[in-house]
Amino acid sequence: MNLLGHFAAPKFTNRTTGNARSEVLPEEEGMGCLHGIRILAISGSLRTLSSNTAALEAAAYLAPTGVEVCLYHGLASLPHFNPDDDQLPLPDPVADLRRQVSMSDALLIASPEYAHGIAGALKNALDWLVGSLDFAGKPVAILNTSPRAFHADAQLHEVLATMAGQLVGAASFRVPIAGRQLDVAAVVSDPRLSHQLRAALMALILVGDRHGTGNKSPQSRPRSMEGAGA
Repeated sequence: MNLLGHFAAPKFTNRTTGNARSEVLPEEEGMGCLHGIRILAISGSLRTLSSNTAALEAAAYLAPTGVEVCLYHGLASLPHFNPDDDQLPLPDPVADLRRQVSMSDALLIASPEYAHGIAGALKNALDWLVGSLDFAGKPVAILNTSPRAFHADAQLHEVLATMAGQLVGAASFRVPIAGRQLDVAAVVSDPRLSHQLRAALMALILVGDRHGTGNKSPQSRPRSMEGAGA
């Protein structure tokens, strides 16, 4: 089965985004209609001009009709993880993050690599999700935007697997954007990049749709919850 057959070649139009920037975006007409699911996209970068954020925004623009890709904007507002605070009532930003994860059928994550490791802000967010029963078993895909970022990618796979996330290998890609100074419109317009992003989305959508319609009963806490080191 050709997964990309669900997507038509995107047409382009001017649309104003939430921050009032005019972008060249793909029209949804003709891009197919799949089961409605929600994908939460989390960028590990706090930079204004981030290749990781641009890749996720492009994925949102390339999503087919009936699929909502929501970019998480609360990374900078999360407090430093403290196990003493991981109890009800949770800090408001943490409660919001867990609520958004709970509402989503799948997650799409992209992280820069700093000093051969995951971005600290993203690791902090993941630490807050360790105790969330809604994360365990959630389908997760990883986008790597740098051809030189190997350590962070490996660490992210290890952390998410330890948290009992359902890593979707077919939806995890290295999308070479970093260092090319491409904005969202340029990523969407690039045939190779848009093809990769659509393939990643399609693979994640298929798994996320099955997860969303399956048994959503509470799952056991991930094995890392009682991990070493307090």
